[in-house]
Amino acid sequence: MITALDSAVLDANSEELGVSVSKLMENAGRALAGKVDSMGPRRALFICGSGNNGGDGYTAARMCSSPHDVCAFRPPKSALCRAAAEGSETVVYDEVNLSDYDLLVDCVLGTGQSGTLRPEYVRYIERVNSSGCRVVACDMPTGLGTGTCVKADITVTFHDIKEGMDAPECGTVIIADIGIPADASGVVGRGDFLRYPRPNPGSHKGQNGRLLIVGGGPYIGAPAMAALGALRTGADLVTIMTPESSAVQIGSMSPAYMVRTLKGDWLKPEHLYTILSIADGSDAVLIGPGLGTAKDTAETVRALIQKVRKPMVIDADGINCLAGAVPESLKDVVLTPHSREAIGLLGSEDPASFCREKGCVLLIKGLEDMIYSDIDTRVNRTGCVGMTVGGTGDVLAGICAGLLSKGMRPKDAAALGAYISGKAGELAFDEKSYGMLPTDVIDRIPDVLREYL
Repeated sequence: MITALDSAVLDANSEELGVSVSKLMENAGRALAGKVDSMGPRRALFICGSGNNGGDGYTAARMCSSPHDVCAFRPPKSALCRAAAEGSETVVYDEVNLSDYDLLVDCVLGTGQSGTLRPEYVRYIERVNSSGCRVVACDMPTGLGTGTCVKADITVTFHDIKEGMDAPECGTVIIADIGIPADASGVVGRGDFLRYPRPNPGSHKGQNGRLLIVGGGPYIGAPAMAALGALRTGADLVTIMTPESSAVQIGSMSPAYMVRTLKGDWLKPEHLYTILSIADGSDAVLIGPGLGTAKDTAETVRALIQKVRKPMVIDADGINCLAGAVPESLKDVVLTPHSREAIGLLGSEDPASFCREKGCVLLIKGLEDMIYSDIDTRVNRTGCVGMTVGGTGDVLAGICAGLLSKGMRPKDAAALGAYISGKAGELAFDEKSYGMLPTDVIDRIPDVLREYL
């Protein structure tokens, strides 16, 4: 089952893979026309909206061999709908008598519908439902999910069942293959940027991501690079909680993030309450960069993971601290190991099985990044050989945590985070070659966002 946003991502990723949305519309129209034709001799009316659902309807009507008419509920608006409607002879919706037809084909609103329906759509739904005609819905019944919707006898949906289509108003659901490539869902692509949470123009500081990073002590660069990665990806506020042995050095690296000091030279159980109080006011937490693996630190990391009630990214030493002591549940957690860290974390267990058991997301970094969740497995193919330089993993963790703090689901934050990091790395390598630094990757993140958003 997929959402409207999933459908849009698949369309965009298909386009990137060489299968145009117009080709998908042609295939969708052919599937819809085939179903109408298979229902025997009858007179059908295709009722088309102004968007791509209407375009599917116009395309189907052109391919339909059964007696039929076409009417425009609203004039074509989207470019695809206008192209599909070109040359169509239409009857006027307000003048048509629905009782003159045996079958109504509802192509008014598709997966883009949400919120409260405008009155004209409510009237349309009431008219169709009281017509006494059989109804075939294109992709999904108009109004589904809004509280008022067309009651279809059959719904011809495309690629996969859509969210909410277990409703009785959908009637018999037929899933039609319209040629979306397997890689459109299996490989992270530019369409995944549609999931990026764009800020509301009226929002203010802190409403677009508050991230807490717990890191540092033995090492000082890692949490700073993670923080900058998160900020460059669009998080509003980033706080680093770090032992006093590293606080001054980390704070001197940038004025863009905030530093909170923990007493001592490394993370200890006595810091737990203070960290939890700050985590409670954050949207997401990143645990691990530069922490080291002292016994006290490992104990504290495990306690934090059990007690923090926010989405989390666990990276680097945070992962090493879990080896042999993985909690039963890691819900809303993204773990970002490289292959050696993954072996220490998983042992001989299959990554997909681990994610199903723990409810977490695994982003295993490599030549191709593998993103495992309890739902599916995806691959990211962006990146370059120069990204073996130390620190790029901290940047990736910061990017993922920044996206998580902005409200993205863990599996989507991991996938898009890997794509952004890899693309920024490619741009850095083009400029710096094998001399690239992790800070060069950070500097190119805004270029990736500018291009793909």
